[in-house]
Amino acid sequence: MAWFKRQTEKIGELAPPEERTVKTEGIFVKCENEDCGATIYRKDLKENLNVCPTCSYHFRLSARERLQMLFDDGKYEERDVSIGPTDPLNFVDRAPYSERLKKAQKATGLLDALITGEGRLNSRPLVICAMEFNFIGGSMGSVVGEKITLAIEYCHEKRWPLIIVSCSGGARMQEGALSLMQMAKISAALARLDDAKLPYISLMTNPTTGGVTASYAMLGDFNIAEPGAIIGFAGARVIEQTIRQKLPKGFQRSEFLLEHGMLDAVVDRRQLRDFLINVLNFTGPDQS
Repeated sequence: MAWFKRQTEKIGELAPPEERTVKTEGIFVKCENEDCGATIYRKDLKENLNVCPTCSYHFRLSARERLQMLFDDGKYEERDVSIGPTDPLNFVDRAPYSERLKKAQKATGLLDALITGEGRLNSRPLVICAMEFNFIGGSMGSVVGEKITLAIEYCHEKRWPLIIVSCSGGARMQEGALSLMQMAKISAALARLDDAKLPYISLMTNPTTGGVTASYAMLGDFNIAEPGAIIGFAGARVIEQTIRQKLPKGFQRSEFLLEHGMLDAVVDRRQLRDFLINVLNFTGPDQS
């Protein structure tokens, strides 16, 4: 006679081995800093503004993430949304330029590599332009030049400050001389802003290179950068081959540029918003 008797049905068969594993894909991120390599919980990384909590390496932010981080409550109104690129040269390299545009537009949800946002920073109205590196390397073509120029003219009209967040590989080669013309176009518009005594802050992130560095990125009343950002015109390898000399350690990093007087400040992303508020307060009261 049995002392105990099962009153419930048996538990079903165990799941197969492949279904018994804990799925962690996408939950953790490895730090991109070769000297760190820490494994970071993605949620913790996001709460830390995409800065490694171990070594303070700054991961890249998208243009939308950048605007949400800077504007009050992350709220802003996007300007000049409908301006899109064309293929004036019918350019073809490994793939037609028109196909590259369609692919980048599908991947990012943007028409081109820049978002213009109108909103408030510490209750002060202003315009912030943020570049999207995932759109053909954040390259500066005719649309980027046009949208930045329109943003400058709008700030001139409203008497508002302007912030441009650069994240770019330089001028867009698929548009040839038309992309290079944007350097002069934007610089001329910024000269009008300067004549009107309106503040322009240039924030350089990783990377800021080529024609962007050679024009508006270095024309700010305040030129600031995030830690460890690569900032320069030509690449380090090209420079070494040209001058036939070994470049110093850390060349073209933001800390190197600060040390040599090319930047006004290198600011950790976690202190960036407060820093920008202090800079705008320093420039004087709202003139609108």
